[in-house]
Amino acid sequence: MENIIEGKRLTRAFICLEFPDEVIKEVARVQESLRNKMFTGKFTELENLHLTLKFLGEIDDNMIGKVKEKLKEIKFASFRCSLGLSGTFSMRGNPRIVWIKLNGEGIWNLQKKIDSALQELFRPEERFMSHLTIARVKYVKDKKAFVEYVKKINVKEIKFDADCFKLKSSDLKMNGPVYKEIEKYKNTI
Repeated sequence: MENIIEGKRLTRAFICLEFPDEVIKEVARVQESLRNKMFTGKFTELENLHLTLKFLGEIDDNMIGKVKEKLKEIKFASFRCSLGLSGTFSMRGNPRIVWIKLNGEGIWNLQKKIDSALQELFRPEERFMSHLTIARVKYVKDKKAFVEYVKKINVKEIKFDADCFKLKSSDLKMNGPVYKEIEKYKNTI
């Protein structure tokens, strides 16, 4: 999203991992299993699936340039990831987010390297959880049953290698966010 504040163009930005087609197909299958559950909300568009490693907020072009330079300094090797369990985040007892956990020590290591590289510009993440948001819930009648159903979804443990991460922009539109790649960072070890 681009805003103009004090003559500066601001871009809503984040750093993420993206997924291969087999992961996206499995997420689509899991989303389909939720379609017959009585909840009001929105599924994450398959083309927008990602794991947020760090959300940067709305930053100006100068800060984007600094972030790009700092991220180029990160050295990392490709690492193995896998889909894990499903669950929900709730607010005041109401399920709000349906997620699938992403397993892999390399995810945590990369996230720490990103925090370290950007420590002069941004505060480190306080509660990083390696998850992929698959749905946002506005209302569900039987909260307990819904949460239990989500926990019991049998997510296939698809394994894949992550060999890059991306700096992206997010433009919030009425029908959902539109993401654009700003820069891509490949493994360097």
